[in-house]
Amino acid sequence: MGQEKNPRRVADNEAQAIARMLRTSPQKLNLVAGLIRGKKVEKALADLTFSKRRIAGDVKKCLQSAIANAENNHNLDVDSLVVAEAWVGKNLVMKRGRPRARGRFGKIMKPFSEITIKVRQVGESA
Repeated sequence: MGQEKNPRRVADNEAQAIARMLRTSPQKLNLVAGLIRGKKVEKALADLTFSKRRIAGDVKKCLQSAIANAENNHNLDVDSLVVAEAWVGKNLVMKRGRPRARGRFGKIMKPFSEITIKVRQVGESA
């Protein structure tokens, strides 16, 4: 018997990947996500490879996972994929602190964030 197959969360010509618990603020991560939005996946991978930002490596790993999902799980053509959407969300914030002068306490917030990358297969003309 078994379970019923889960319905797809994305369209038939799309695939996605999510990277959670990335140790950077959502604001900084969104700058890197904006770097790849709307680009072809080869160009996006090249941009992330040569980006100076530390978190670009983790975003590249998530993009490669989305490409692999498109190829292996959804039988999409890798050469005609574009980054349709890349959005960033908040995750937990570790609260740390440091003693300061006159008995005060300096808050140190260590935010985590997550990124969702959705790739879409476009026609051969694109």
